[in-house]
Amino acid sequence: MVEPLLETVKIEERDCHGGMKLGVITFDAPKSLHALTLDMIRAIDGALVRWAADDAIACVVLQSSTDKAFCAGGDVRSLRAAVAEQPGVVPNPQVLAFFAEEYRLDHRIHTYVKPLLVWGGGIVMGGGLGLMAGASHRVVTESTRIAMPEITIGLFPDVGGSWFLGRMPGRSGLFLGLTGAPLNAADALFTGLGDYVLRQEERAMLLDALALGQWQASPQANHQQLSRLLRSFSAPTSMLPVSEVRANFDAIAALTQAPTLPEVVAAIAAYDGDSAWLQKAAHALGKGAPSSAALVWAMRVRTRHLSLAQVFQLELIVAVQCCAHADFSEGVRALLIAKDNAPQWQPASLAEVSEAYLNEYFTAPWDSHPLRDLH
Repeated sequence: MVEPLLETVKIEERDCHGGMKLGVITFDAPKSLHALTLDMIRAIDGALVRWAADDAIACVVLQSSTDKAFCAGGDVRSLRAAVAEQPGVVPNPQVLAFFAEEYRLDHRIHTYVKPLLVWGGGIVMGGGLGLMAGASHRVVTESTRIAMPEITIGLFPDVGGSWFLGRMPGRSGLFLGLTGAPLNAADALFTGLGDYVLRQEERAMLLDALALGQWQASPQANHQQLSRLLRSFSAPTSMLPVSEVRANFDAIAALTQAPTLPEVVAAIAAYDGDSAWLQKAAHALGKGAPSSAALVWAMRVRTRHLSLAQVFQLELIVAVQCCAHADFSEGVRALLIAKDNAPQWQPASLAEVSEAYLNEYFTAPWDSHPLRDLH
């Protein structure tokens, strides 16, 4: 059965042995690399809610229609347009709806009882990683390219980034948040963002095997069944490129060991080693929004002892406030609209990001939190 809800999201229920079914959600917006819109978020979340209550659904798969990308993130152009339509309105209704419903979906994936497989082939960025990070079974391939590049648009690593970056080995999550450095499949395995390596060409065979699976009524048994199946398909890690995070782990530790953000930023900027990956990361931080760097550091401190639900609740405040500040609109303009790659950040330097200015991002613009029911 296929539900004709949206042209950009295909929702199917595929029959399996024993009367059980496989729920399959396929993004189909290739021109935007399957960037998430609010309508897409609502379609995905609606399906997950229904399937959670349907005893016949044994397993859920989240994928895209193309090999080039799983999901390149949220539709930030539309968010910028919404801000322009209602300048000075905080929270902007469209911005609030987008982030609140996106984070609710991400939280649902993190806490989903049934096995949920994300095929993370190709580009997985920003909001796409938010969908993938919380899944119970995360597949990466030789084409996987992951990044949280929010520093380039005056945002911060959201969609649970404050949760999963802080759980990466050493201080690698801090480094990745500050620089937006890209990750390959080997990096995903090393940092805990991926679980299984499969060849990109085997996706169709995997879906066929899922339909033939001996699924049961027990979600726990189905988790184990999916794990066994994915292990049987697993490709040798020798086919993957070298993990840049693993190879540069000691250098990352040295560059981020200072106790203050200005010292860490200065150390990364001064990197003069041979790694092209670290050189590009240092360059990206140098061109990124100082306000975003300050938020990466502040969120790392503020979320250290928070629950997953509390992380999403804090991220919603910060995301809404980011869109109300100038850097977000300017960053999207420079990167995606004018494409001049010459953003004029305000504040223009880290030294100009005062504590009072930073605290504006953590001020809730409502009396009752829209995600207060998450737990």
